[in-house]
Parts: sequence; C-alpha cells; structure tokens
Amino acid sequence: MRDCYCTVNLDQEEVFRTKIVEKSLCPFYGEDFYCEIPRSFRHLSFYIFDRDVFRRDSIIGKVAIQKEDLQKYHNRDTWFQLQHVDADSEVQGKVHLELRLSEVITDTGVVCHKLAARILECQGLPIVNGQCDPYATVTLAGPFRSEAKKTKVRKKTNNPQFDEVFYFEVTRPCSYSKKSHFDFEEEDVDKLEIRVDLWNASNLKFGDEFLGELRIPLKVLRQSSPHEAWYFLQPRDNGSKSLKPDDLGSLRLNVVYTEDHVFSSDYYRPLRDLLLKSADVEPVSASAAHILGEVCREKQEAAIPLVRLLLHYGRVVPFISAIASAEVKRTQDPNTIFRGNSLASKCIDETMKLAGMHYLHVTLKPTIEEICQSHRCCEIDPVKLRDGENLESNMESLRHYVDRVFTVITKSGVSCPTVMCDIFFSLREAAAKRFQDDLDVRYTAVSSFIFLRFFAPAILSPNLFQLTPHHTDPQTSRTLTLISKTIQTLGSLSKSKSASFKESYMATFYEFFNEQKYADAVKNFLDLISSSGRRDPKSVEQPILLKEGFMIKRAQGRKRFGMKNFKKRWFRLTNHEFTYQKSKGDQPLCSIPIENILAVERLEEESFRMKNMFQVIQPERALYIQASNCVEAKDWIDILTKVSQCNQARLTVFHPSAYLNGHWLCCRASSDTAAGCTPCTGGLPANIQLDIDGDRETERIYSLFNLYMGKLEKMQEACGSKSVYDGPEQEEYATFLIDDPQETYKTLKQVIAGVGALEQEHAQYRRDKFKKTRYGSQEHPIGDKSFQNYIRQQSEISTHSI
Repeated sequence: MRDCYCTVNLDQEEVFRTKIVEKSLCPFYGEDFYCEIPRSFRHLSFYIFDRDVFRRDSIIGKVAIQKEDLQKYHNRDTWFQLQHVDADSEVQGKVHLELRLSEVITDTGVVCHKLAARILECQGLPIVNGQCDPYATVTLAGPFRSEAKKTKVRKKTNNPQFDEVFYFEVTRPCSYSKKSHFDFEEEDVDKLEIRVDLWNASNLKFGDEFLGELRIPLKVLRQSSPHEAWYFLQPRDNGSKSLKPDDLGSLRLNVVYTEDHVFSSDYYRPLRDLLLKSADVEPVSASAAHILGEVCREKQEAAIPLVRLLLHYGRVVPFISAIASAEVKRTQDPNTIFRGNSLASKCIDETMKLAGMHYLHVTLKPTIEEICQSHRCCEIDPVKLRDGENLESNMESLRHYVDRVFTVITKSGVSCPTVMCDIFFSLREAAAKRFQDDLDVRYTAVSSFIFLRFFAPAILSPNLFQLTPHHTDPQTSRTLTLISKTIQTLGSLSKSKSASFKESYMATFYEFFNEQKYADAVKNFLDLISSSGRRDPKSVEQPILLKEGFMIKRAQGRKRFGMKNFKKRWFRLTNHEFTYQKSKGDQPLCSIPIENILAVERLEEESFRMKNMFQVIQPERALYIQASNCVEAKDWIDILTKVSQCNQARLTVFHPSAYLNGHWLCCRASSDTAAGCTPCTGGLPANIQLDIDGDRETERIYSLFNLYMGKLEKMQEACGSKSVYDGPEQEEYATFLIDDPQETYKTLKQVIAGVGALEQEHAQYRRDKFKKTRYGSQEHPIGDKSFQNYIRQQSEISTHSI
C-alpha cells in the first residue's frame, strides 16, 4: 500500500498540493483547485508522489497536458494514463540562437566554409532541487563527424545570458572523394546538424542534469543566412526505453480552462450600457440581462458573469429586486417561493458567494475548525453505530455542536454585508406584498437563501467555501451533514418540523430544538438582515482576515547590526494590518499598519537570484518577500495592492530591484532614499472583497451571446409571432418568457448589433495579429504547437474569405 498525494504544476512549478491519502492504491482526492494563471506555460502537469518518511518522496508518475490540448478535455471527467518521469522528458524553457555560414579563403587560396553559432540567451529553464546553474554545449554533428564546444556556467539563474560564439569548419579544403569537391560540399552541409544541449551544473556525484535540447539541420541556412530565431527546448530522443504505458495506473481529472481575449474598455461600452440599464427596463423580462438568462442552456452560466459585472458597477441590487419581484408575481403557492432554479435565485446565490465569503469565514470558520480537530463521534443513526459507541453521548455531542453553530449564525446579523441585506429587504417586501394573508412568507423568502443556499451548503462541504483546506474525513463529514440538516430545518421555520425529516432518528433528535426560543432567534436574525435602516457596519467592524500562509522574508535591517538573512515566517493580512510571526498562532514579530504600505510590486529576480519575489514598500524601508510559487505571489500582490489602494501617500514610482552594496541595482543610484526609477503598476478597484474586472466579464457575456446567437434569432421570431398571432404558441417558442414582445424585440435587435460589432473587432484583431507575428520570435518560438495550429486555422479562414 502507498501514501500518495498529487501536485498540480505549471510546467514544473508546483502551484497546488492535495492532502495525503494513506494506505491506498486507489486514492480518491475530490479536491478543487482554482487559480488565475499569472504567466505563459507549455504544459499543465500533475505528479503523483509516494510519501517516504525517511527519504525524499518518490515520484510514481505524471500526467502532462499540453496547453493546446486543454480545450479538448474542457470540463469533462477524463482518465489519463500516468507517464514515467525521467530527466529526458522533463523539459521547459526556450533558447535564442543565431547561425551564420561564411566563406573563408585559406592561405593556399582554397575556399572553405565556416559556421558561427551564437548562443544569446535562454528563458524559463526549470529549477532543479531549488537551484539552476546552467551551461550549454553546442555540437556540430554529421554522418562522419561530431565536434562539441561548451559555454561558461552561469550561476543561480534560470534566464542565463550567454552571448557566446562558437566557430566550426564545415567543409575541409581538400577533395575527399572521387566526386568533385563541389558535390561533396553540397552533400556535406545538408547532412550536418547543429545540436544545442542545456545542462544544470550539479555539484553532486551523479553528474549534471539534462535540461533540454534542440536540433537544427544546416539546411535552414539555404533559405537565409544568417538564421536567427527563438526555439523551444525539446525532450531527448530516448528510443531505447520502450516502457509499457499502462503499468503505472491512471489519474482522473476534470480540467476547466478558459482564456479571455479582452479589449480595452471603450470597445465594450454599447453592450455594457445595455446590460447595466437592465434594472430600469419595463418589463424586466425585456432587458438584455434577462434575455441572457433566457438563451443560455444553464441559468448558472448567465448568472456568474452578470452578477460580477453588476456588482462591479453597483447595479446588482436594483436588477435582482426587479427579477425577484417579477418571479414572486408568477408564484402561486407561498410554500414554493424561490425554490426553482430561476435566474433570480441563481443571481442571488452568486451574489452571496461573492459578497458574503468574508462574512461566512468570520461567522463559521472557528467553529468548523474546532469540529474538524476534535473528531468527536456524533452518529445518531442506531443502524450505523459502531461497537462501544453510546447513542446518548453522541446525541449530546451533536446537540452541543448544533447549538454552537446556531448561536454563531443568529448572532452574526450585524456583520452581514450591506449588499446582501438590501437584496433580502427587497425579497421580503415583494413576498409580503404578494401573499398578504401569510405572515411567515416574509421570513421564508429570506431564509430559503441565507439558510438553505448559504450557511447549510457551507457546513456540508466546507472545503468548497475555503473554510477547510481539504476534504474532511468520513466521520467529520457525517457530523457536518447532520449539523447541516438540523440548521437547515431550524432556519426554514416550517410548521411541523419533525415531519420534515425522512429519517425517524432525525425527527427524534429534533425534539431537542422544538422550543419557541429557537424560532424567535431565527426571526430576530432574519429581521435584522432584511431591514433597510440597519446600523452603520463600520461601528461593529471586526478585522477581516484576508489571507495567511508561510513565505520567506529577508531581514529588513531594523537593527543596525546583524545579518540580513532570509527566514521562513507565517504571514497574516487583515484589513487593518500586515503581520508576520514565527509560526501560526505565535505573537507577531512585526506589524505593518495598512496605511503604511506605500506600494506593492514585484522584485526582479536578479536582485537575490530568487524567483517569485515581491516587495512591500513602507516609508523607511522595503520588506522583501518570496512566495512559494507564481500563483501565490500574484495572489499576495493583488490583495496587498487592493487593501492599500486608498492610502494617501501611495507611491507613483518604485525601484524594481533591491538596494545592495551601496546602490540600487536597477538605476545605479547610490542614495538608499533616491526616488524610484519605474512607474508603479496601475491600481485595482478599492473594494477588498471583490476582485472583478468589468471588461473581462462583459467579454464573457459577449461570448455567451455569440455562442447562443441561434437562440437570440429564434427569440426574435418568437416576439414577431407573439405580437402578430395571439393564439396558442408554437412548440419551439414556448420555452422563452416574453411579457412584452415589442420591447423585447427592440432589446434583441440592440444585443445582436452589439455582439456583431464585437465579433468583427475580434476577427480584425486576429487578422492583424496573423500578419504581424513571426514564427521563431520570442512570443512564438519554433516548436510552439499552438501557433502552428493558429497558422493552419488562419490560412483556412483566409482561403475561404478570398
């Protein structure tokens, strides 16, 4: 049996690691990992490791998916065969090379050809065991010869600048064969190739590690001499190893990869304005945002970008109020209010997820962590009881936990985000107005969201809401399921509680909670979060924990003497301060108030020869920090920038490199207080709790409209048919909800025009890019499959258009 874990890597940089599943050959992880990809990459790789207590963990195998193939597996569960991992296949990075063939006349007057191979630089080489000291060998190889030369070793860098030239004699000035001298020369050049191998100079006894190679036949010099291009490094041909692919097992993955090509803001204005005024359109079903919900296959796919866009521009409350009251008007029975998967309920779900995440963490995280750590058995189903377990004590433990969770929820009303309270207020008003005889409907309209769709799912699957880092173990999971069921029922305020459970043991357990005080607490909580004149949230503001984790920091030089060395520390960021301590839970060693953060910027790798570094600039000094990988670095920089965005004294310029040995490495200024030499990066919206790019969301909405263009046209037909012909509807039009055919038709026309205009802009951009891009440039090195596919598609399109 093995103790296995799995890592997710961009090329070979680890960005996520699952928990360890012990003693299993068929481990199930069931873990979700989401990230914005902060840099270009060639492969998304997954490595399976076997944990070893005494030695380094051993690699069992890997799955590497090329960037070009990600679309093939998009959002589909797929089994991938594990591949062997060896140095010959672990390759990343690119090389800049120049080849030149020149004629030289020797002393005897004979013409011979010399080849100059110039290695300029490499980029993005892998870091092997925490270090990279690369060098290159250049070999001229042919059927009868092989001549190798070697560059100097460049220390501690994975972007080495070599700029070294090597000369090779290509044709020798004497006739070797019966054929004429000229013939042999032609044949000679064609059969020769230049091979460049990159190595990591290792000081271990095992020898240097192979980093990749490239082979270029000298034929390329026939088209152009000199020949200069960037190349992707390739794995070594290891034809001798014929390993059966099926002897390592396989890995099941579901990868969702999206790439948004976003123009600048003004391109999106017509479509964006149309979407933002959706709340004011009468009736709301004729608005662009509602139409998006009608044409998408799943309401969810429309709700995600819509809510993000509307939240970004502060228009989400009026829109949700409008679609919710329209839905309430269509509801016949107060007991089924907001129970369907309508656009309104999906939009409210999405808003709670975005705006309420911090609220959820502040409210539930401490209690959930305690439940996960204490491992108390709370099984109350007599059939599932194990030997030696006591039903009474289990019930007592579960009751204690339910009470704890219920209390923290019902006491948390003052922390509920304003945007959620405003939505709940409009739901409550709409429901009370529609069902005036039912006094409880004002509560059930709100509780069906806050309890059923917000707190209960978070208790049930805390890892999906980042309340726990990984899946909980089966026993804890069962405890959380029982708590979630009870909380859900407590929050729903239904008349006959015990009857609402299928299981008799749940009904028995629920008798504990059949007291009036629980119903009163729920009503008070719902009243507070759905009243319009709430207290000022600032007066009760708790510091919100935004992010925490281990990183490596360089001593800041706060003491006059002492080494400026690097140390691993636990960092914690709240909306009040940025602190670090030795390990989680210790006293802070240093605290930086948010108002003292003047800028947060990346630090150039050359400063300390370390990757993923950034700097937090304060009035008197900068704190240099290294994150564990590129994704973590981007997350920290983004959230620190956002938190300090409103500081009065924010800098406009900064130093991208460190101050070392008496000068700044970037601009060579000698004063450590010299003004920066590079403009600071642009700011983000100053709302800590939302990380939204409005243009990107509009681009996504455009893509959805474009995808469902057929349905938009069908909906236009339905409007025409409805306004002319008032009889029973045709089958194909019955799926659309159209209240006012004329208004809806008018909006549809504007949407189709806006989408068409954007489609033309995209097509024009693709054509321009196709004309300007050179294969072999730094952006598209030779060996870039995605660019080759792109060229093929473009040439097909252009032939059709001709």
